[in-house]
Formats: sequence, structure tokens, C-alpha cells
Amino acid sequence: MGLFDDDFYSTKVPRRSREQDKSKGLSRGWRTSRSRRSLSTWQISALSSVISAVVAVLLFSVVTGHWAPERAVGSTVIENVTPSSGDPYDRIIQAAAMVRPAVVSIVNHKEDNKEQNILDQSSLGSGVIYKKDANKAYIITNNHVVQGAGKLEIVTVSGETRRAELVGADKVTDIAVLSIDAKGINTIAQIGDSSKLRLGETVIAIGNPLGLGDTLTSGIISYTERKIPVSLNQDGVYDWEQEVIQTDAAINEGNSGGALVDLNGKVIGINTMKISDTGVEGLGFAIPTNHVMETAEELTSKGKIARSYLGVYTVDLNNPYVPLAEDQRKELNLPVAVKDGVVVLDAVGPAKVAGLQFNDVITKFDGEPITSTLSLRKYLYNHTKIGDELQITFYRNGVLKQVSVKLLEKPEE
Repeated sequence: MGLFDDDFYSTKVPRRSREQDKSKGLSRGWRTSRSRRSLSTWQISALSSVISAVVAVLLFSVVTGHWAPERAVGSTVIENVTPSSGDPYDRIIQAAAMVRPAVVSIVNHKEDNKEQNILDQSSLGSGVIYKKDANKAYIITNNHVVQGAGKLEIVTVSGETRRAELVGADKVTDIAVLSIDAKGINTIAQIGDSSKLRLGETVIAIGNPLGLGDTLTSGIISYTERKIPVSLNQDGVYDWEQEVIQTDAAINEGNSGGALVDLNGKVIGINTMKISDTGVEGLGFAIPTNHVMETAEELTSKGKIARSYLGVYTVDLNNPYVPLAEDQRKELNLPVAVKDGVVVLDAVGPAKVAGLQFNDVITKFDGEPITSTLSLRKYLYNHTKIGDELQITFYRNGVLKQVSVKLLEKPEE
């Protein structure tokens, strides 16, 4: 059986001819020749070549997927894949050109610097111009970039140096906002929607690594919503979680506060940290813009982030990294069933007014379990407002108690 079951080219006698012969009473032997027009050898060869070419094109199209006349029922088709359409190198060049003028280098001259003009005695970082009004342009950066600043300067992509003022900073989110004179600032970064990021999407990081300003690196989104433990007090005990975008784009010291950009030229993250250790490579992190912008707007309007304040200093009852000694546990006199909670080391402000004291073990806020200092802080910051009445369940010398506390505004550190 040939590839085509038709009458174009075959060594067999066509079925229609056999049936016609039978109807005329002709035998299957030699037939009387009849005058009729037939294809010449060169015509048959040409026709075969055309058919072979068509077949080859059709087979190639089917195998490579460049031709699909009908969509299979139930198939999943990704449409409008903007970040991966077109030449990715051209798109990186175009995206970088859009954002570069809005990314600045930040020089933080520390308060204790005697010679503030010496760059080696200053810390370096990056920032992104995200808003402009008649007189001022506003820059987003990291809190740790501007922490302890005595004098702040920014350097534009053209090399111009300007004095910057700190508008507000927040240690918990690691976000700060600066302002500069708006004169001559013509490019404002477009802010993208970080909730629409996908694994594997190409991104670029722009910043001032190691003082080498206006540096561009590229990579992909390795993870969209990674939670990284953070020690806000820098005492080695993790008491907060930072939700970040993970990328393998090279991020080094000085990149902090710079822009993580998608191929549409929109800022989708503010670079904040990397994991640097032996055997570790390609683990950089950026704060998603959807989190950044909410904080930045409040810092711009109020100069700070207002949060609820309880006033307790605690240690986890069940911390595998910093476990309580056996004699300390016995001193608490807790029921055997109590495994999780936080032990009060000191009470000030609202907690002291409510009567909380040393060695009280807090287990619940408003009926919700509190298992660690991290969960205590997250509940206060995410589920309460200044002025709320908070119901606290705790154990004192083995006895279950409850107390109501009116939360105040957290004082500045």
C-alpha cells in the first residue's frame, strides 16, 4: 500500500477501470487497445515532485507545531505570552532603556563620618524614582540603605549628584522614601503588578553594585512568593518574615534599593538582599512592588508607618534554636499539655498597664493561638489597629488567666 490511495500514480489497475471492463464483458486478459490521451513520463515526474514537496511541508508543519488547523478539544493553550514573545535580547535592551534613567545610586554618609567626602567611609545603595510633583521627585529604596544617615546624596545615570532628604523609613518592611529637587528629572519608573509574575519569567536588575553605578544583570523569576525569616533586632532570633521575589539575576552589595524589572519595562520589585555563602549561587531577593507601594505611599504622606503596640519583650516557649533550659521550664509551672506560646521577659507600656509581668506565658490573642514571637508580631501588625482592645490569654504560675489590653501606637525606635 502506498502513501496515497488514489489514481494519480499506481502500478495497479484502477478499480473503476476493472468495473467498467466487466460491464462491457471484457476478460482480464489482453484488452483491445483504445485511443486515449495519457500522461507523458516527464509530466508524471513533475506531478510526483510537486506532491512530494507538499507532503514534506505538511509533515514538517505537523511535527514542529507551526500549523494547527484545529485546536484539540480540552487542550490548554497559553495565549498572549508577552514576556516571551519577540527577541528576548532586544526586549531586555528596550526594557533597560526605559528604566535606567529612573534608577539612581545612593550615597549614605554616616553620622559619625568626619570626612564625608570620602566615599570609602560611606555606604552605597540604589533607588528608584517613582513619583514626581511640581517641586519634588520621590525615590524608593531600602531602609537598611539609609539607616544611620547623616547626609544623603543621589547620583543620576548621567552622573549628576544631588542632595536627598529622608521622607520616611520603615524597618519592618525595609522600605524608605527619599525626596530630591524635581528640576531636570524627566523619567519616572512605571510600576508593574507583581501579583502577575510567573515562574521562569525573564527579569533584569538595575543598580549600583559595589559602587559600579548603572549596572544591569538579567535572570529569571525563580519563585514568586518566597518567605524569608528576618531578625528585626539583629540578635539572631528570627522575629519577622519578609515576603520576597526570588531571582537568579546577580544582586550584590550596593544593588539594594534598585529595580527588578520585567520585559515590559515595569518595576515589579525592589532589590533587597541575597544569600551569600559557600556553595550558594543565584539566590537574590526583591520586595514585590504591590507590598512596596502601599508602604511608600504611607511614608510619603505621614513620614512613618503607624502600627499597634503591646509592649512585651518575649522569648519562644518552644524554639528549637534557642530552647529554654529545664530549670526555666520548671519555674513556669505550666500544665503538661501547654507546648507552645511566648514567655514574657519584660512588660512596658500597654502590657504593663494591663498587669502582664515577667514569666507570664501568652498562648492566645482574641482566641487565636500565639505560638511564637513571630506569630505575636504578625497578629499585632496584620490583624489589629491602634486603639483596639486585645484579649490576651496567658498562664501565670500554671494558672490560666485573661486580660484586656488597649493597644497604643508603636513608638519610634
